[in-house]
Amino acid sequence: MKKLLFQLDTDIHPAVFDTVVAYDGGADHVVGHGDVTPENVTPLVEGTIFTRAPKEKQYTAIFVGGSNMVAGQKLFKAVQKNFFADFRVSVMLDSNGSNTTAAAGVAKLITSGEIKGKKAVVLAGTGPVGQRAAVMMAKEGAGEVVLVSRKISRAKAACDDMKSSFGVELIPAEATGCDANGKIIEDAQIVFATGAAGVELIRAEHWENNKNIELMADANATPPLGIGGTDMMDKGNARHGKIVWGAIGFGTLKLAVHKACIKKLFESNDQLLDAEEIFDIAKSMA
Repeated sequence: MKKLLFQLDTDIHPAVFDTVVAYDGGADHVVGHGDVTPENVTPLVEGTIFTRAPKEKQYTAIFVGGSNMVAGQKLFKAVQKNFFADFRVSVMLDSNGSNTTAAAGVAKLITSGEIKGKKAVVLAGTGPVGQRAAVMMAKEGAGEVVLVSRKISRAKAACDDMKSSFGVELIPAEATGCDANGKIIEDAQIVFATGAAGVELIRAEHWENNKNIELMADANATPPLGIGGTDMMDKGNARHGKIVWGAIGFGTLKLAVHKACIKKLFESNDQLLDAEEIFDIAKSMA
């Protein structure tokens, strides 16, 4: 029985990256559909659930992707609304690689030191990777997780959304530049930079002599990096008494987690892989 993965993308063109990783993850055939919305997804889902016999449904699965996590979340929920009884297939959500990237980064942090009870700051955290990373650290028992944005209104909205979606309490904060970000991390033990490519969020001077900081990770692989004075290749490197993970450093795990999730989709027909489930897989592999 062929393992069929239907790649439902909220963008016009299904992501080539996700297609390649799907094949590497064990799918025998990947069928991509672009411009998929909650309004037009039903016929596609029906095609996956009404074809194969009950014992064979595990060999059909759905991957929800695209560059917009908000749109992806809505589509992920819309897909599930078409399921009933055993007429369902496994589904994974990883818009913009957000879940797998956040899961890999946080998993590497928790293998490098203690997170429970510590203060964590997610810089430029209102993007999809930042929000999911904040949720994961909160779920791991971080004493306080601060989500930073250039606008406090965006930070508050993201915190409210994560509370509604995952039941975690995050603290919103506003910072409009490196110095402001540097001020926010002064009493933090953990710093995770999740900003846009090529945007420096803090300079080396903001963290090198900070005795509170223990662990740092940066999801940006495009110079200048989000955390100045680090390297995208850092793999738990010690820098000025801190353990540092760069985007390429934990990127190997991100790809491995993505592949492992694809493989897991075909183990049964009732799996829903979102942030928490993907994080569990990342922790088992880190």
